[in-house]
Amino acid sequence: MINNDVLRRLRYALNITELKVIELFKLAGYEIDKQELAGIFLKEDEVGYRECGDLVMERFLEGLIASRRGKRGSGGASGAGRTGRAVEPRNRSRLSNNDILKGIRIALELRDDDIIAIMALAGVALSKPELTALFRKPGQANFRPCGDQFLRNFLVGLTAKYRG
Repeated sequence: MINNDVLRRLRYALNITELKVIELFKLAGYEIDKQELAGIFLKEDEVGYRECGDLVMERFLEGLIASRRGKRGSGGASGAGRTGRAVEPRNRSRLSNNDILKGIRIALELRDDDIIAIMALAGVALSKPELTALFRKPGQANFRPCGDQFLRNFLVGLTAKYRG
């Protein structure tokens, strides 16, 4: 799925304003101006369209996680901060749909049952083994790549859940 579509749909589903999107990028240490952001939210055939690269999408997910769960390393008095990442380190050539799904799951603190319910809102029946296969590491025996249609349906279900 094209990162621009994911970002546009996620922004709509979670009812995030343009200014909030800019704040989310800042939380991830990425500066983006209104003009660049406006280009990312345009459709491919519109004048001024800008492609949302993997790095930009990754930074958005990191900012979303930081805004909802706190920044990594900010653990308070005990010093035990969050050390996980939104997505795996960039040793691949492309950010996968699995990485995007994982980032959204972390940011919204979704459990397996939550994701199954969200998919049901989109009219998709999903079992726990099918779901856990999406979050395995590539190369493991039961790993399953997240297809574009699955991610689209997940975003439709997310919209139904958060926007009614």
